[in-house]
Amino acid sequence: MSQPSLRMGRIGYLNVLPIYYPLESGRMPHDYEIVSGPPAVLNAMMARGELHISSASCFEYACRPERYFLVEDLSIGSHGPVMSVLLLSRSPIQDLDGQTILVSNETNTSVALLQILMREHYQCNVTYETGFVTKALQSASPPKAFLAIGDEALRLRNHPDYPYHIDLAEAWREWTALPFIFGIWVISRSAAAQHCFPSDPGALLRKARDWSLANMDVILDLTSYGCPLSREELERYYRKGLVYTLGEKELQGLKLFYEKLACAGMIPKVPPLDFYHFEK
Repeated sequence: MSQPSLRMGRIGYLNVLPIYYPLESGRMPHDYEIVSGPPAVLNAMMARGELHISSASCFEYACRPERYFLVEDLSIGSHGPVMSVLLLSRSPIQDLDGQTILVSNETNTSVALLQILMREHYQCNVTYETGFVTKALQSASPPKAFLAIGDEALRLRNHPDYPYHIDLAEAWREWTALPFIFGIWVISRSAAAQHCFPSDPGALLRKARDWSLANMDVILDLTSYGCPLSREELERYYRKGLVYTLGEKELQGLKLFYEKLACAGMIPKVPPLDFYHFEK
C-alpha cells in the first residue's frame, strides 16, 4: 500500500452506475484511480492488498473480515425483484431436484444465496457446475438451468428456452421478509492503519450516490443506449429494485444471511460488522 495513487475498485455492472458516475464523469473531484472488474476479480484484488477501497461481495467480507472495514450506509441490495440475479430453468423449479445448475464464476454471494435457497427454501438437492453462461447456451448441450447475474441476467431474463425464473432477491424477501444485500463497500484495514486517505472515502461515495438518486434522469439517459431494459424498466430497476443504503433492515438481512452461511459451513463463523471511521 506504499504506492502514492489511491485505487478504488468498481464492479463493471449497471447496478453501481449511480455510485460511480459522478466520480468517473468529473462531477465530483477525487484522488482515486478507479479499477473496474467483475466481483470475483475485485474480491481477489482486495484480498491481495491491490486496492484501497472497493465494492465487494458480502461473501468476501465474511471470509476475511480481519482485512476490511465496512463503509457505513452504503450497499448494493434489494427490497424485492432486482432482475439482475436470476435462476432460469427449462422446467419448474421443483423438477430440478437431482439436476445440475450452471453458475457464473464471477460471483460468490449470488451462488451462496442460490445454494441456501435451493436447499432450505425450495428443498431441492442439486449440484452446481461453474462455467460461462453465454458460451454454454450456444453449445450443443445447453444447461437445464443456470444462474445469471449483472448485465448478463438483464439480457437473458426473457430467454425463450428458459421460461421458469427465480429472482433470487425476491425469493429471499418472500422467505425472510428482509432485504438482501449482495454487495458492500470495504476499506483495507492496512490502508486505514497507514492513514492513506486524505479525506473520508465513505463520505465521497455516499455523496456520489445521493447526487445520482437526485438526478436519476441523467443515469437513465446514460443506461438507455444499448440496454436490454426499456426506460420504464430501468427506472423501476434503479428506484424500486435496488437499494443503495445500509440501514437497520438491510443490516438485519445481511446478518441473517451470514448466520445461514455459518450454519451451512460455508463461512467459518458470523463475522462482526466493523465500520470505518475516518480520522484526519
